[in-house]
Amino acid sequence: MDGGLERRFTIGGLNVALFPAARAGSPLVLLNGEAGEAAAVCDAVRRHTGGDFSLAAVSGFDWNADLSPWPAPPVFAGGEAFGGGADAYLLTLTERVLPRVVDALGERPAWTGLAGYSLAGLFAVYSLYRTEAFSRVASASGSIWFPGFIDFARCSVMRRTPDGVYLSLGDGEARTRNPALRTVRDDTEALYRHYADMGIPATFELNPGNHFRDVTERTARGIAWMLSEAE
Repeated sequence: MDGGLERRFTIGGLNVALFPAARAGSPLVLLNGEAGEAAAVCDAVRRHTGGDFSLAAVSGFDWNADLSPWPAPPVFAGGEAFGGGADAYLLTLTERVLPRVVDALGERPAWTGLAGYSLAGLFAVYSLYRTEAFSRVASASGSIWFPGFIDFARCSVMRRTPDGVYLSLGDGEARTRNPALRTVRDDTEALYRHYADMGIPATFELNPGNHFRDVTERTARGIAWMLSEAE
């Protein structure tokens, strides 16, 4: 990424890798993911758009506990239950991590977005109902199948009307014997239609492959859309 040198710091047990933009005041995207993954995402975004942006990758959280909006049982036999800690984790992101990142950049960004893959994608969408901090979100292969989420999204009021919502899915993700995951395409398309009916700039992109294919590329496509399409 053609910006300043990568900076790393720790806040409340969370690890943050900041990839600054070349120009001060450029958009900022938070990504729940490892630093190595974020570096690859940055490179992939550059292949899609020339837009300058800063990326802050946050890691060190508990995936199932901190990204799930409410408690839910495991979806796989012998798997881990979902802890429902999204509200607490989001508070840490917005009140501790985000201010530190903005301070490190030296100037407030033009806008701030949140991106994530899988359960982190669900978390990005959920954040719209709990904080005004993010004006754009990207949910790449998001876990929109999460129990009760579609009803929650239809019945709840967002804290702000977003400038853009990106949703994507692999075309093979719904082809599973797991009944909890089988609805993911119907649910994601329903969420897209709901946002479109609300007049929110939104898109739904269907990519080839199952849930584990092209993770970096799918994440990058979501961020690139936020940068170049959601004006």
